[in-house]
Amino acid sequence: MMAVTSSCKEGTKIAMDNGKYVRYTPEQVEALERLYHECPKPSSMRRQQLIRECPILSNIEPKQIKVWFQNRRCREKQRKEASRLQAVNRKLTAMNKLLMEENDRLQKQVSQLVYENSYFRQQTQNTTLATTDTSCESVVTSGQHHLTPQHPPRDASPAGLLSIAEETLTEFLSKATGTAVEWVQMPGMKPGPDSIGIVAISHGRSGVAARACGLVGLDPTRVAEILKDRPSWYRDCRAVDVINVLSTGNGGTIELLYMQLYAPTTLAPARDFWLLRYTSVMEDGSLVVCERSLNNTQNGPSMPPAANFVRAELLPSGYLIRPCEGGGSIIHIVDHMDLEPWSVPEVLRPLYESSTLLAQKTTMAALRHLRQISQEISQPNVTGWGRRPAALRALSQKLSKGFNEAVNGFADEGWSMLESDGVDDVTLLVNSSPSKMMGINLSYGNGFPSMGNAILCAKASMLLQNVPPAILLRFLREHRSEWADSGIDAYSAAAVKAGPCGLPVARGGSFGGQVILPLAHTIEHEEFMEVIKLENMGHYREDMIMPGDIFLLQLCSGVDENAVGTCAELIFAPIDASFSDDAPIIPSGFRIIPLDSGMDASSPNRTLDLASTLEVGAAGNRSTGDNSGRNGSTKSVMTIAFQFVYEIHLQENVATMARQYVRSIIASVQRVALALSPSNFGSHAGFRTPPGTPEAQTLARWICQSYRCYLGVELLEYEGSESILKTLWHHTDAVLCCSLKALPVFTFANQAGLDMLETTLVALQDISLEKIFDDNGRKALFAEFPQVMQQGFMCLQGGICLSSMGRPISYERAVAWKVVNDEENAHCICFMFVNWSFV
Repeated sequence: MMAVTSSCKEGTKIAMDNGKYVRYTPEQVEALERLYHECPKPSSMRRQQLIRECPILSNIEPKQIKVWFQNRRCREKQRKEASRLQAVNRKLTAMNKLLMEENDRLQKQVSQLVYENSYFRQQTQNTTLATTDTSCESVVTSGQHHLTPQHPPRDASPAGLLSIAEETLTEFLSKATGTAVEWVQMPGMKPGPDSIGIVAISHGRSGVAARACGLVGLDPTRVAEILKDRPSWYRDCRAVDVINVLSTGNGGTIELLYMQLYAPTTLAPARDFWLLRYTSVMEDGSLVVCERSLNNTQNGPSMPPAANFVRAELLPSGYLIRPCEGGGSIIHIVDHMDLEPWSVPEVLRPLYESSTLLAQKTTMAALRHLRQISQEISQPNVTGWGRRPAALRALSQKLSKGFNEAVNGFADEGWSMLESDGVDDVTLLVNSSPSKMMGINLSYGNGFPSMGNAILCAKASMLLQNVPPAILLRFLREHRSEWADSGIDAYSAAAVKAGPCGLPVARGGSFGGQVILPLAHTIEHEEFMEVIKLENMGHYREDMIMPGDIFLLQLCSGVDENAVGTCAELIFAPIDASFSDDAPIIPSGFRIIPLDSGMDASSPNRTLDLASTLEVGAAGNRSTGDNSGRNGSTKSVMTIAFQFVYEIHLQENVATMARQYVRSIIASVQRVALALSPSNFGSHAGFRTPPGTPEAQTLARWICQSYRCYLGVELLEYEGSESILKTLWHHTDAVLCCSLKALPVFTFANQAGLDMLETTLVALQDISLEKIFDDNGRKALFAEFPQVMQQGFMCLQGGICLSSMGRPISYERAVAWKVVNDEENAHCICFMFVNWSFV
């Protein structure tokens, strides 16, 4: 032990069997280091091979080589741990500084509130309450008191702009570090070494406001450069155009900007801003970038209203960036906007009146983007897809931007609306502009690309009640077969087919007719991207069958149920197997935005994993005062947009197909949302099975007890700490229950059973027992079925059955037994298919 410790401290020593130390020569150390970088933990045979291949090590025993590698790994581990602790210490020091500043600001705010309270109390004591006056003069005076004062136009000459810039700087700093705004810590955001920073929102100001303070590992100049490029990190930002640039005498810069934001849904218009941005360096070396809207100005540049946009107002906002000791920057971010909620339907106004949503989509997004870039610089690793994180981040931006363009359908991008078919639930847009179609080929079996291509977008929005966006989005991701049409997927994929090359990946996990390839990469804290390969279900329409595999590049965000006011998105685009970073993509997908975040109300924690879901029911509601179910909003708006490439002469047919497809998706989503709503869950957040059936925990117990009773052995092997239901749910064999009816239908299945039938808990009850067997299987089943009711069980030899998608499944054997309840009455029939696999 002493030899190992000593060698950890001195890399050129080695412990001999007799306890003496012998030094390695520099050449031997160099050779060992080179071998260590090739293989840090060589096996015994590999160590002997190293000695044979490297003559300079021939005088060293294999045991000594083993000890050297152990010590080298020890030093590497110590080095990494020391580096990690230094980084944590720097972050804690910076966070401590931020917290001290926040504490000072709160103390000032308390002092100000105490002074104001004392002042108002004195005024109340010295003022005699006036009697109510109902005269016309009094009424007019009272009405005038609430009128918004009309300010004279501001001077927009260079001198006037400098005055506005200095005023903006002062107001911004009073919000960032002063007491101009009463900030309230955002629910769910607790400062700490692993947190994104200190995030606060305001309820008492006009418009919506959010503030964040955090530490990033970038120098202030780089931070300012990144944040100024708003379209690179703010997904809702369509464009920022610099109209004019002025230099100030103090070394600062004034810029006049025109910014456009995408509308998040088809039910509201987009926003635009006419802005002044002021960049300057303060006396303490801090870098400040502050902005505000330029409304009601004269004697200078102006920006007239744009068609299809609502002019919103940015109140003094910006970034205070201070250099941090030991490297990096401490940054204060303030976002304060008036998004003109009057311009949208009343049901959508919470989207434009929520400071929480502003914090999630803008303020925190900026901090996450900075931290992501810092991590990419410090750890420039290549992912399993052969792409660096920055390239994958650019792809995620490309997917998001393409989806936003489809949702908004701006005329200046070439979109035009098609006439309605009399029902206004789905809107159709077409785009045949050359810039949009560049690089997209729609290929047919003859090998010739078609001419005159165009893109059709079918989009719609719908209001959802009582379904958490995160749960619904996870269902859409994991159970694509519940809503997608495989033939249309194949048709869409044909537009990007380029060659027979395959992606260098292995088969991954299966979810409802799709294969998740192990290419998932986390872009940010709550967002990840993956490639999925759709399995051929054999249902492609003959005119749409295309050779080769179907791949989708997919972006998923907002799947955390505990996040506050988070927008959930599932955006995907067909890609070719030889997909390149600059290849054109045609995104489609879903966006679900909560209309009331429910940040102060608890809601049940639910999950699509049946076992973990049902355990809550037995233990009671886990959602207490910690707001663990904050995402259980009562209302949300879902926006759907699907894009199709087509030949212009087929426009009418494609338009009809697109309308029908999106309407079928809407119907599927409504059905799924109804099944996932709290009304279909027990009062203790547990899954509620159909009327007349027991709770799933009880059903699992009945299944196991009946199996032991009739077959004399235990069905499950489980530890006492795990519930029967959880063990049954994760059992490797498919376990399915069917009803005792003339036409038995399935009522319960574990995860393996759902995978075998290629279905979900929602759709399981639409599958009858006879559907999964062919003619011979049905004859054998019905011939021996009475045996189950008489003696309690039966065994079936191995054979073939069918999934709900029609795919053949082989199984080694099957067992069926009668499930009885506590009163020993027959409740259902349970089947277990052993060692099943798709043929």
